[in-house]
Amino acid sequence: MAQLDTRPLALPDGSVFHSDPGIHSGEPVFVGTRVPAQTFVEDIEGGYDLDEFVDHFPSVPREQAVAFLEQATQALIG
Repeated sequence: MAQLDTRPLALPDGSVFHSDPGIHSGEPVFVGTRVPAQTFVEDIEGGYDLDEFVDHFPSVPREQAVAFLEQATQALIG
């Protein structure tokens, strides 16, 4: 029987990334994972597309990565 993934994709405020001193020394990571947000940014800057990133980091669902891009855009342009 397949096990359902019950990890949260976002915090109650809707944020899909957070910092925890116990994970990667407090570096922002995707909620429910240990995948640093910086890794996503570097992969996109390096020419990977969104689908390649989620293929390499299956603990980050595509919708969570898209939400990260939306939240980052909102933070930059308000």
